[in-house]
Amino acid sequence: MASPFPHLLAPIALAHLTLPNRVIMGSMHTGLEDHCWHFGRLAAFYRERAAGGAALIVTGGFAPDWRGRLSPFAGTMTNRAAALWHRRLTRAVHDAGSRIVMQILHAGRYGYHPLVESATALRSPISPFTPRAMSDARIRRVIGHFARAAALAQAAGYDGVEIMGSEGYLINQFLSSRVNHRTDRWGGGIDARMRVAIEIVRAVRERVGDAFVVMFRLSLLDLVEGGNTMAETIAVAQALEHAGITLLNSGIGWHEARIPTIGTIVPRAAFREATATVKRALRVPVVASNRINTPEIAEDIVASGDADLVSMARPFLADPQFVAKAAAGRSADINTCIACNQACLDRTFRNQRASCLVNPRACRETELGYAMTGTPRRIAVVGAGVAGLAAATIAAGRGHRVTLFEASDAIGGQFRLAMEVPGKEDFRDTLRYFDSRIATTGVDLRLNRRIAQGELADAFDAVVIATGVTPRIPEIDGIDHRKVISYADLIARRRIAGSTVAVIGAGGIGVDVCTFLLARYALSPQAWCDEWGVDVHAREAGGLTPATPMPPPRKVWLLQRRPGSKRMGSGPGKTTGWAHRLALKRMGVTMLAGVEYRAIDDHGLRIRVDGTERCLAVDSVIICAGQESVRDAIVTGDPRMHVIGGAYRASELDAEAAIRQAAELAARL
Repeated sequence: MASPFPHLLAPIALAHLTLPNRVIMGSMHTGLEDHCWHFGRLAAFYRERAAGGAALIVTGGFAPDWRGRLSPFAGTMTNRAAALWHRRLTRAVHDAGSRIVMQILHAGRYGYHPLVESATALRSPISPFTPRAMSDARIRRVIGHFARAAALAQAAGYDGVEIMGSEGYLINQFLSSRVNHRTDRWGGGIDARMRVAIEIVRAVRERVGDAFVVMFRLSLLDLVEGGNTMAETIAVAQALEHAGITLLNSGIGWHEARIPTIGTIVPRAAFREATATVKRALRVPVVASNRINTPEIAEDIVASGDADLVSMARPFLADPQFVAKAAAGRSADINTCIACNQACLDRTFRNQRASCLVNPRACRETELGYAMTGTPRRIAVVGAGVAGLAAATIAAGRGHRVTLFEASDAIGGQFRLAMEVPGKEDFRDTLRYFDSRIATTGVDLRLNRRIAQGELADAFDAVVIATGVTPRIPEIDGIDHRKVISYADLIARRRIAGSTVAVIGAGGIGVDVCTFLLARYALSPQAWCDEWGVDVHAREAGGLTPATPMPPPRKVWLLQRRPGSKRMGSGPGKTTGWAHRLALKRMGVTMLAGVEYRAIDDHGLRIRVDGTERCLAVDSVIICAGQESVRDAIVTGDPRMHVIGGAYRASELDAEAAIRQAAELAARL
């Protein structure tokens, strides 16, 4: 049978290795790298991805010395004792039939500790610590530390290293005039600014020899003022090739950039043209990255010649079997990464262990297992939102006989609303995945079936209540006025908003509703770049260009009771919320905090802000004032009954907690 993805699944030779396909599991920090006693869990995490077909795995970043750490307790590779611990990781991957490289990352001014250092003593806008400007002697020492880390990685059994020169970390800080204001041999024009990167590659290659992969991750688009142009980036890439790299991996954007690069708001493969431009200037293989989450997109990138390999990080959190399923022609079975960042990057930035919203087992492989049951039970699951879907399919996958009841005519619950919001189209893939799992695991799905209290008690050994939430209706005079629309009715298109709209509630749902009201459709990559001011050809510094957003189709006010405008839109996560709020500001949304809602009448919405009475003359008032659990009619004290998801707690819609709770329950039933 012909391969479903012939280019993506074709082998490729790298140094002494021949990889069986073109898929790299890219580097991501899981929180398990920072302490060697977590390496058993980290090994299990990597082992599953290796067994699932990832041709090459890149670890999270390990610092080459103490000053280069991301945080005071972040992982380092500085001595042979550390290398011995790393053998646990390399053995796990090799035993599963894959290859692994260790990323060497010096945080520079991004380090979250007082010993940070950089090219110049300029504090980062995302860190409280001002770095020390590195002396010539210190630069030389750090170059040696990179080479030492690479040699230790080789001794630990790694197949290569990735040198992190992207995302605004130390090497990137030397490469860019945004941070590098030096006047010595390490600063000035691009030939001098690249000297640190080139010297590191040369030192590493000299220590490890030719039969060892040296991958360099280079920022192709800095997306910050003072960043490099494409001409400068190509000059760096060609010099790296001459210095001895095996392949070039692409990075997009600094962490301090005010343009999103990996959230669901970013179109799939939005930056592939930047990779293609660099690839045309090099002979070594080039890797594409950022917002590539399906084998179809990855195949197209490789087939078109835009890149030789594709790096995907979070898609391997969502589904460790990504490559194996693609190779077997089972793309519909892939649990697709929806780029929500809620359980991965948001947790990482809170110094917590990463996981995945759609796959709670990620980074918990040794703790959360779905072993086959020896005593199959009859289980009823009431409600086919994502919590009910997870509970039903995991329980059925373990061998239980599961019947899933849903009152409406389709699965999905609140996810069906979310996927209608422009920029959240990927949420459809989660429901596609659950559709496939229902068929694969044999769940008996019964749509348009509402359950009455006590109806299931005698027919099942266990009942899981996952009936979700309903919009909460606040007590406001005139709440039943014809202007009032619930968020559910709006997004489901049962009601249409007018040309001037007030949105009551500025949490995640309120932000989504504003996006729904103002964005006419999902943007193409080029239209998205125009909206955000991105030039993928980086003709100007940093790849920035004047933004040309489309005129908004409506005037919208976003309102919240809580005082303090900085908390507006606090529902979205730490790593994505800022982008959504910035997008709303650019679309002209007026945000008001500390609002007291007085009344809704023919004139509009009457409010009081800072003691002043106002009337917003709006055509429509959208209610996004939270949710209430749907469960009272059927929940009893029967110990066989379990309540999960929004039915258990509806304070703020949290799909990550709902799916995790469902998975943990299904694992122990």
